[in-house]
Amino acid sequence: MRLAVRNLSAGYGPIEVIQGLSLAVETGETVALLGPNGAGKSTLMAALAGVLRRRSGEVRLDDRNIAAVPPHAVVAAGLVLVPEGRRIFAPFTVYDNLRLGALRLGGPATLAERFEYVLGLFPRLRERERQLAGTLSGGEQQMLAIGRALMSNPRVLLLDEPFLGLAPMIVDEIRRVLRDLAQRGLTVLLVEQKIDMALDLAQRAYVMVKGRIVLDGTAAEIRGRGNLNQIYFALADNR
Repeated sequence: MRLAVRNLSAGYGPIEVIQGLSLAVETGETVALLGPNGAGKSTLMAALAGVLRRRSGEVRLDDRNIAAVPPHAVVAAGLVLVPEGRRIFAPFTVYDNLRLGALRLGGPATLAERFEYVLGLFPRLRERERQLAGTLSGGEQQMLAIGRALMSNPRVLLLDEPFLGLAPMIVDEIRRVLRDLAQRGLTVLLVEQKIDMALDLAQRAYVMVKGRIVLDGTAAEIRGRGNLNQIYFALADNR
């Protein structure tokens, strides 16, 4: 499924954080969204998922504009967000958290198939299926957040800082899963502060500064620009 964003604006109260932003992620493509802290990346992800109201513009999944639909309808359309900070339901078991991600699915056979698929991707979750989510390690909670999103059988996955604060071994495991998902044709938009890691996973990247896209290209082209942190400040000074 193709994600296309056209002239999107969104914000909080009188503050417009996202200003006429446009980008596209082709079907089966992984695209990184890079930028300094405060650029508006998480705000954009929330607006795409319908968690934050869009003020203007279009969010298209293939030919359908979902800019005006509520969050549950966005999920039903095939787009799911894994938010920064995981936001799992700590008092619930791993099983219950995953089950909540599949509320829109059909009968027991479909549900069982999704459980088998997700637990196959994350064997640690199978081992902890009856454990309270709040007792998991940070890395296991991130696996659970991604697994919960995958339970809805999305066609477009939004990942907001999936590697934040994780141990290298857990990072490697999640990277393996993301590569597997890409090979299966899932469309992914990835926000990540670790620039090298994001560009290693993505085919293309956008650079966002002060609520606008200021640079885009293939992962190799963006990597070839040199020190992106210096570029962030230079681009910000020129806005």
